[in-house]
Amino acid sequence: MALSFQFSSEHEAVRDTVRRLCQEELSPLVDDAEENEVFPRHVFQRWGELGLIGVRYPERDGGTGMDKVSDCIVREELSYMSQAFATSWSAHSHLGIWPIWKVGTPWQRENYFKPALTGEKVAGFGLSEPDGGSNVRALKTRAERVDGGWKLNGSKLYITNAPFANFLLVAARTRPELKPESISLFIVDLPNPGFEVHKLRKEGIRASETGLIHIEDAFVPDECLLGGIEGTYPVILECLSENRVGVAANALGMARAAFDAAKAYASDRIVANKRIGDYQAIAHKLADMAAQIEAAKWMVYYGAWRVDQGTLDAATAARVKLIASETALAVSEQAIRIHGGAGIMREYPVGRIHRDAFVYVIGEGTSEVQRNIIARDMGFKP
Repeated sequence: MALSFQFSSEHEAVRDTVRRLCQEELSPLVDDAEENEVFPRHVFQRWGELGLIGVRYPERDGGTGMDKVSDCIVREELSYMSQAFATSWSAHSHLGIWPIWKVGTPWQRENYFKPALTGEKVAGFGLSEPDGGSNVRALKTRAERVDGGWKLNGSKLYITNAPFANFLLVAARTRPELKPESISLFIVDLPNPGFEVHKLRKEGIRASETGLIHIEDAFVPDECLLGGIEGTYPVILECLSENRVGVAANALGMARAAFDAAKAYASDRIVANKRIGDYQAIAHKLADMAAQIEAAKWMVYYGAWRVDQGTLDAATAARVKLIASETALAVSEQAIRIHGGAGIMREYPVGRIHRDAFVYVIGEGTSEVQRNIIARDMGFKP
């Protein structure tokens, strides 16, 4: 099947819906959420009402029945408004529930996946650890079988939505050997007496609440072992690969927002009776930014199309994520330079966007990790 570089009428309808939601309902919430570093939790139910949480999932499973392209459109438009809002949405609608949809038991789907689609329950994904970073194979949290279930011990770091989530997917080793096959996922209801969640303060995506979790003798019943099976490491990898395409769409939204702000400022700011955008130095910056964004845009939606075709591989996902995230960082930096002194004032959005853009050259696998994946795909061994 040939790839058509054209969005369908359904795709444009999704984009219009999210844009109107952002402009009319969500944008007024952003400043207070950023300043207080508290996410407006009721927004999840609004997303559920509009079918935006389930956009990626089939109608037969309670979703909206659209495709990965639609999912990326939602991400792009939310990120254009606020990366913090998009991050909380992503951690919930993909990382937190995609594995349950993929391999969960009927009971797990009924009690976790379905209420998450409506926003009744909020999810998160407990994977990253203080000592592991982007290296999933270094995971140390362990799960020991006990009567009626499992006992978890360990720690998790940088877990989005953890301070207010109803449940988390938590990765832990069910066997002592340091092999990927020993890593499994557990659904953990919160609060849990064995989970101590500390809210972190951040420089970027401030409105998206993030937690450090200490886990000590936390009991999880047998029915909360994902899919009722041990060794769900391949599910984690598949989830991360697809989500790398998704977060690339987040980065695209940030880049667009920074560019539009810089272009508007370059049109309005007058120096020596001339718009600064008419000076070659500024015009060239804007030209480079526009070209970078266009290139990233088609990489993102090519990656989304590959997901829909069932042909996405780890190296393609890494290339998409690498280019889009680095584009967001570079474009937002140039936007600050174009604004000059105004670029570091909170009245303008470009400083916030630049802080937020750092998230995705680090999170979901650093740029260095993406380069390693790409290099290994070429036959090298970095």
